[in-house]
Amino acid sequence: MPYINVKLAGSLTREQKDKIAKEITDTMQRIAHKPPSYTYIVFDEVAEENWAVAGELLDQ
Repeated sequence: MPYINVKLAGSLTREQKDKIAKEITDTMQRIAHKPPSYTYIVFDEVAEENWAVAGELLDQ
């Protein structure tokens, strides 16, 4: 059973999450032959003040 965690800085709209979830589920079905009911997807939206790249917080 695939468990897929999508972690990103900032946030997505509900519509964006819906489209991404459908695309990921379709990809798992097509390539890994996993039934859609087996694929679990979690979105972790991290505030930009809590995410840094190259030593700099993204909200700077």
